[in-house]
Amino acid sequence: MEALLPIVIQVISGVVGGQAIGAVLKNAAMGQVAKIVAGAVGGVGGGALLSGMGGDAGAMSGILGDVIGGGAGGAVLTGLVGAVMGAMGKKG
Repeated sequence: MEALLPIVIQVISGVVGGQAIGAVLKNAAMGQVAKIVAGAVGGVGGGALLSGMGGDAGAMSGILGDVIGGGAGGAVLTGLVGAVMGAMGKKG
């Protein structure tokens, strides 16, 4: 259960970050489901990347690191997916 908590925090933070960037980039051709999925996947990836770079003794370890890494990863991946979908002319 202790290993599951960081993943849940990263997913939630990623979805929030993805929704935030989706609201800012109104012209991104993305549906709600695509924003949620991209945010969740980006959140886990960003959180894992940040925790892997900082290690356990870093300033970005623990819940704060999971929230920041998840939110940033979710926003970045959602923005990239939105740009690609917009360039392809799709509305996912």
